[in-house]
Amino acid sequence: MPDVDRGAERGEKPCRAIQVMFNGETITAQHGATVAELLRDHPHAGPLPPLGALVSYRLTGLHYELVSDCTVQTVDYASKGGASIYRRTATVILLEAITELFPGARAEVGQSVGHGYFFKISMPDDHPLTDADVDRIRARMTEIVQRDLPLVPIRIAVEEAIEEFQHSGYPEKARLLQTLPHSKIWWIDLGVYRDILHGPLAASTGVVSVFALEAYEHGAILRFPDVKFQMRPSRGRQDKLFTVFRETRAWNQEIGIHNVADLNSAVLRDETAEIIRVVEGFQEKKIASIADQIEAEHGKIRLVLVAGPSSSGKTTFTKRLAVQLRVNGLRPVALSMDNYYVDREKTPRNPDGTYNFESLDALDVDYLNDDLARLMNGDEVATPIFSFTEGKRRADKALPLRLEPDHVLVMEGIHCLNERISRAVARDAKFKIYVSALTQLIIDSHSRIFTSDSRLIRRLVRDRLFRGYSAEQTITQWPSVRAGENRYIFPYQEEADVMFNSALVYETSVLKTYAQRFLLTVTRNTPAYTEAHRLLAFLDYFVPIFPEEVPQNSLLREFIGGSTFTY
Repeated sequence: MPDVDRGAERGEKPCRAIQVMFNGETITAQHGATVAELLRDHPHAGPLPPLGALVSYRLTGLHYELVSDCTVQTVDYASKGGASIYRRTATVILLEAITELFPGARAEVGQSVGHGYFFKISMPDDHPLTDADVDRIRARMTEIVQRDLPLVPIRIAVEEAIEEFQHSGYPEKARLLQTLPHSKIWWIDLGVYRDILHGPLAASTGVVSVFALEAYEHGAILRFPDVKFQMRPSRGRQDKLFTVFRETRAWNQEIGIHNVADLNSAVLRDETAEIIRVVEGFQEKKIASIADQIEAEHGKIRLVLVAGPSSSGKTTFTKRLAVQLRVNGLRPVALSMDNYYVDREKTPRNPDGTYNFESLDALDVDYLNDDLARLMNGDEVATPIFSFTEGKRRADKALPLRLEPDHVLVMEGIHCLNERISRAVARDAKFKIYVSALTQLIIDSHSRIFTSDSRLIRRLVRDRLFRGYSAEQTITQWPSVRAGENRYIFPYQEEADVMFNSALVYETSVLKTYAQRFLLTVTRNTPAYTEAHRLLAFLDYFVPIFPEEVPQNSLLREFIGGSTFTY
């Protein structure tokens, strides 16, 4: 969140000096000087303009007032923090353009798709949104950027914001603020658009010089540049992904929970147990439907492949799918991809010298395909056992495996959607499933919840409870995990025969009871504090749910413990 000195809010600016490590250079500054003021004499390095700063590892805007000795690292679009500021600023510009052009229109943020954010746009008087309307919005956004309007956040009382939202037609924003444990919030005025801020903005609209706005379904996708600040080619339509998003949103609406305010209200009305039962029922019905699809093609389908990013719940999904396959008269047989790692000395390395276990080259793909071909042929195969302690396959032990007529081979792993991993098996003999936590709950109409944040919170809770990793360690490792997903998983997601959304609308309220405590252990003088601080601010919006209410077979139990399944 953007921030300023509390004394400055009262008009106080003590005339004393502070020491600032500014982009690696120690300088003396006046108490209350802003980051923007220091940039005048100490410009940001690099070709891209500064968008904000990490002040003692907390992401802020350039209007931030420095009130004590600190470190300051300005950030641009090439960094995660800078990119988040850019995208938030572009979103504000989009909403201002829509509000100016079409009074009474409502834009609602949706999922990440096509290198951008999808916005459902409902026009006044049920007028259908046209391509020409999107063209007008894009042109107005360009005008707002060219005018380089200042963006200066202000602090207002929560009560004032609640009253504003109640009169402006956004009651969910008002209800969200009623449970927020703060007396003041950050606010932005841009033309006719006014809103609460969930993070820092750029200093002015002029920095958002590269973007695209494309009509899509009943709205538009606001697309952003790549890390080199160049517009990427559109990924084209991602219809399977969009369909599962729409399905999940329909589930949420069925139980009356569309945003965090709805969830909080339901929790405070003591309706949690019913919500959990229905949500878990939706997921079980979907898993049963997938099992039915596999059973219907059993004479043809012999191999089921399950892939998905970290902390998507693949393991529990696979176990629950196995139960439903048994109900349908099939006997699932697991083949662990982990047993096909190459010997440790052959494992590829990252640029920093660490082992890259997520690379496809970390697996003996040829060995795996040879075993798959023999299994499909009806042969008995001595499948390997890999010793992670020794970093090689065990020479003294193997697992014999043969597929009987009622068997279906199930394999789970991050590369399972990549055709290379199972090229020895005919495509029509395989059924590919993509599992991910595709969050469709939104904070409010204009602020989305990042699916990667949901998975990160899951992972840091599980890592702390069961793997001996601190929150700081999990946060530090997360960028490399995300890089592997972007390279090895997401490019193949549309090749899945079916997508399963493992997100549970209530899960963040449960995970908060663990994550909040673990995140508070991250100290302020470490780089991981940037993410810890941001996630703690995010968790503030949720009313907690007691974990005892979560069923034992829930996907969530994979992360908090107490599952009926063994891992």
